[in-house]
Amino acid sequence: MTFDCFKLRPSILEAITAVGYTTPTPIQEQALPLALAGHDILGLAQTGTGKTAAFALPLLERLASGPRGHLRALVVAPTRELAEQIYDEIVSLGSKTGLRAMTIYGGVGKNPQINRLKRGAEIVVACPGRLLDLMNDRHADLSKLEILVLDEADRMFDMGFLPDIRRILSQVPSKRQTMLFSATMPTDIRKLADDTLTNPKVIKIGLSMPAETVSHALYPVPTHLKTNLLKHVLGITRTGSVLVFTRTKHRAKRLAQQLEQMGYKATSLQGNLSQNRRQEALSGFKAGRYDIMVATDIAARGIDVSSVTHVINLDVPDTADAYTHRIGRTGRAARTGDALTFVSPEDASDVRDIERAMGEKINRVVLDDFDYNTPKPAGDILNQRPPRQPRPGGAGRPQSNRGGGGNRSNTSPGGGGARRSQPAGGRSRSTR
Repeated sequence: MTFDCFKLRPSILEAITAVGYTTPTPIQEQALPLALAGHDILGLAQTGTGKTAAFALPLLERLASGPRGHLRALVVAPTRELAEQIYDEIVSLGSKTGLRAMTIYGGVGKNPQINRLKRGAEIVVACPGRLLDLMNDRHADLSKLEILVLDEADRMFDMGFLPDIRRILSQVPSKRQTMLFSATMPTDIRKLADDTLTNPKVIKIGLSMPAETVSHALYPVPTHLKTNLLKHVLGITRTGSVLVFTRTKHRAKRLAQQLEQMGYKATSLQGNLSQNRRQEALSGFKAGRYDIMVATDIAARGIDVSSVTHVINLDVPDTADAYTHRIGRTGRAARTGDALTFVSPEDASDVRDIERAMGEKINRVVLDDFDYNTPKPAGDILNQRPPRQPRPGGAGRPQSNRGGGGNRSNTSPGGGGARRSQPAGGRSRSTR
């Protein structure tokens, strides 16, 4: 099957060819005919499955033939990084339609965003908090909205955005097309879907399972030796771009600094960074200026770097779903990838949950040339087991603070093709 089968207008097909898309992914193959026909969509799919194009293409096809000069389509995303990623794809796929798109999120000035709204952008990709601010100040008018997309709804729930989403929904026309995408379907998201969607078509793609192109391994190690083991593994493993996950912002920052002092081109992506610093870190990782990025779960949401060869979990994620989300950063776009998870005895229950979700035992790896008996130094704070995030209602998923094709690389750190850098702040661009 090719994209010609969907009978998209020539200008959009030309852009699809220009960005290098040839064969639709499974979610695109299933979602495009239904979305183009105007149906509401409930898509259960992980990151890396091509879901952005699955909603962006029908959105562009519909808007290309209608009126201009006012907000007609809204995409709501949980993080600034994901909003930028979606925006970039919409701009690329709509480059010949003349439609205007912009981003809205916090951490940057409001006035440029207000001015872009006044100039009549047809497509807005927004994070909930700043969008509500502009709505409350009467700068963002959703009264003529035709299409609403809620992307990564489960992550918005994790970040405490669900009340904001419901406030936004109260201001959009009842007659609209709505598409909701989520990697998992906890009770609150199921209720949101029931309240938001009208006779939706349900699409399930690889639900709650890591990509088959990823190789998994567990590395048993005492908690205080995890950082040492990471440095050892990086020294003996041929890698491309490496994404390291930690549970806390402080741990991410300190670890990136340590790796940089060792000579690695390393950076961190965590909530304490300014928007400019976050954008520089993300753009640098995408472009290959950094070989290693140390990130927390929420900060890393929206990272879309097809050249990531290794995901290393320095800290075991709290849930099997979180493991799937982390691992989804590698083994993408027909590439293979490796997922390494460092586990201590106190991680046993989390490991059982992950293996139960995967339906198989994960291989354990013990290295002959690493000293597992090194005693814990006095006053070692960095390598203490980080505390878990509190869970809503005492159970379920972690509660977080609200925030804005080819083979695996066979070279030492430094792989990855150049990607265009992105300026900080909400952006606006005509797709003409």
